[in-house]
Amino acid sequence: MARKHILHMLTPLKHMSPFDVNMALDAGFDAVVPYVDVSLGEVTGLVQDAIFSRPPDAGVDTGIFIAGKDAPLALDMFDVAKKAMVPPFKISVFADPAGSFTTAAAMVAKVEKLLATKFERSLKDTRIAVFGATGVVGFCTAVIAAREGAKVTIVGHDGIERVRKIAGDMQARFGVEITPMDGSSEDKKAAAVSANEVVLSAAKAGVQVLSRDVLAAGGDLLIAADVNAVPPAGIEGVAVNANGDPIEATKAVGIGPLAIGGVKYKTEFGLFQKMIEADKAVAFDFQDAFSLAREIAK
Repeated sequence: MARKHILHMLTPLKHMSPFDVNMALDAGFDAVVPYVDVSLGEVTGLVQDAIFSRPPDAGVDTGIFIAGKDAPLALDMFDVAKKAMVPPFKISVFADPAGSFTTAAAMVAKVEKLLATKFERSLKDTRIAVFGATGVVGFCTAVIAAREGAKVTIVGHDGIERVRKIAGDMQARFGVEITPMDGSSEDKKAAAVSANEVVLSAAKAGVQVLSRDVLAAGGDLLIAADVNAVPPAGIEGVAVNANGDPIEATKAVGIGPLAIGGVKYKTEFGLFQKMIEADKAVAFDFQDAFSLAREIAK
């Protein structure tokens, strides 16, 4: 009898995301079991319960998914889960808190593709400003872009202190240089836009981050991308279905949430399928998500 593909989904939150549950089942897992209010200290025990309940050769049919809404905590849980393995007992692990790893991967992959096809350049040395970097998607977007050689600025809507701390955390954890910038007024947002060639909005749904007037301040602006599909748009003038379309009153082109979302969906779905199809235990974080999103965005 064929063994079942079982996915144990861990979150520090009160509820597991129905989005991730549906995605995992549609990708082909036979059973998806959520665990809520999971602390960092409980991860080892849960992982080892999962690995020791099946023989070593069944480890590849068992997976752990790390959810939540905190990127650093999810990465800590991811690391603890990997360290909990006791060879030859090993299972697969995939972290994607609030879908942030796959969403960030999709946004950067779409920007990278458009830079190459329209402007004949790469992410390396491109000046990128991330608005909403205090959230999980913005955090991961900034790190992915910086690791690809972009010159990344994270802009704080409530001043510079929080983003300064986050930039320091990014450098300590990932070794990337990130510049913090104050974006607490329209003038300061305009200054951030004018200093960069790409602006990425990853703020919470339904909040307009950049007006058309602020966007027009960017004389060197090439691309503006927005992940917010809930009106009003995070970046005024970037339509939800924009996919390299010109933005009125600017020289830039836009990437909207539906274009990003299409790649995000395929990336998360694809990583779940890779877990199921693997012939040995795998571990996927945001860098693996970006590698797959790059393939999909081409």
